[in-house]
Amino acid sequence: QVQLVESGGGLVQAGGSLRLSCKVSGSIFNIDHIGWYRQAPGKQRELVAGITNGGSINYAESVKGRFTISKDYAKNTVILQANSLKPEDTAVYYCATTESGRGMNWGQGTQVTVSL
Repeated sequence: QVQLVESGGGLVQAGGSLRLSCKVSGSIFNIDHIGWYRQAPGKQRELVAGITNGGSINYAESVKGRFTISKDYAKNTVILQANSLKPEDTAVYYCATTESGRGMNWGQGTQVTVSL
């Protein structure tokens, strides 16, 4: 079972940027899907951005044009570059892998807080 460790969260003013990293314990090369999810207080967890092992990428409508997901194969890391942050982006951000036959694995999350 892969282990996931997120980092890069913090407090930022609206309009600012953060770079979130998800370090995966093994190779990310063959993982079917790796996604960044977020959960704000009182809300359901939602997919923010995901990338498949074939390189297909999808984004939530609310972050399109502002967030970018990418893979660093050399470091077995998945990056979420979050630009033009808004207060409504405030949430705990989680990294998760999905593999056929193994289900999903989740990291412990990293807090992102965007102030006015």
